[in-house]
Amino acid sequence: SYKLEEEDYRGARLADWPQDVKGNNDLLLLSRPDVIQAIEKAYLDAGADILETNTFNATQVSQADYGMESLVYELNVEGARLAREVADAKTAETPDRPRFVAGVLGPTSRTCSISPDVNNPGYRNVTFDLLVENYVEATRGLIEGGADLILIETIFDTLNAKAAIFAVQQVFEDEGVELPIMISGTIT
Repeated sequence: SYKLEEEDYRGARLADWPQDVKGNNDLLLLSRPDVIQAIEKAYLDAGADILETNTFNATQVSQADYGMESLVYELNVEGARLAREVADAKTAETPDRPRFVAGVLGPTSRTCSISPDVNNPGYRNVTFDLLVENYVEATRGLIEGGADLILIETIFDTLNAKAAIFAVQQVFEDEGVELPIMISGTIT
């Protein structure tokens, strides 16, 4: 309903980005945080108790489609920070009903279990270790931004899910923290 155009996605900071970025909804965390927070507030006003961060594609694998791999950590921190602000403001209105932030780790745009080339079933365009690296970076950002839990979101490949779980648990161990983990899956 916001009818966002290319300029909305770019904002002033990325006005000269060398390729189109419309559709990179995670980027709105940096260019249009007002829109993201308005949407999150609407969910809480409608009765939600948990906000998901707008970080579904905030991994280097997925941001590579836009050449924006260097923004991944910042996207995750900002995604959690913005949602945290909205959740805390709503909780302040009704202190007896706390609101929570689910830091979202999306499935990425690659699958670790299935070849993208029907003529070469053994070929993979991503490795387990690369997915782990991606998920470690994203998880660290989500925790720094203030996520209450980690949501491994819309996983369609169980090997991708295992990489995400492994990465999240590695970050918990490294950082000396532990948050709840939720998993949302889809069947292809």
